[in-house]
Amino acid sequence: MAKKVAVLAVNPVNGYGLFQYLEAFFENGISFATFAVAETTQIKTNSGVSLQTDDVVANLKGSEAAYDALVFACGDAIPKFAENAGKPEYQDMLAVIKTFGGGGKLIAGHCAGALMFDIAGIAAGKRVALHPFIKNALQGATGTDEKSVVDNNFYTAQTENTLATLMPQLIEALK
Repeated sequence: MAKKVAVLAVNPVNGYGLFQYLEAFFENGISFATFAVAETTQIKTNSGVSLQTDDVVANLKGSEAAYDALVFACGDAIPKFAENAGKPEYQDMLAVIKTFGGGGKLIAGHCAGALMFDIAGIAAGKRVALHPFIKNALQGATGTDEKSVVDNNFYTAQTENTLATLMPQLIEALK
C-alpha cells in the first residue's frame, strides 16, 4: 500500500520543483496533501502563479501521525526563513519537520530542504544534497556535491533541476 505524503510548500514556492513531486505522486497513485507554510492556503510560485494548497502547516502540527512521509518543496526558503523565522508558521514548519524526523519517517526535499532539516535538528550525521551555495551553512549534516543523495530515510536533491535524479528512488520508497 502506498504511503501518504504531507507536502510542505513555502510561500513563494518553486513551482517546477513542487509540480515534479505532485505529478509523480499523482501518476503513481501516492496519496498526498499540500500544506502552505503561510497563514492561509493561498500561496504563489516564484514566478507569481497563484496556488491553493489543501491546508496550512499549523493544521499539520499535531496530525503528523496521519502521514508516512514529509516532502519539503523549496522556493525562496532561505531569504523567507531569514525574514520570517520568528513567525508562527515558520516555527510550526520546524516543529513538523522535527516530529517527522524524530519518528524516523521518510523525509525528502531539494534545494534548501536539507538545510531546513539541519536547522530543525534532524539531519545530524546524514549525507545530503542541497543547493551548492548553501552547503557551508550546514551544522550537523554533511553536504555533498552529488545531484541527489539517499541516506536511509533522507532523500535530497541539489535543486529542482536535479530532482529528476532522485524521483525514481523516492517513488519506489513511497509505493
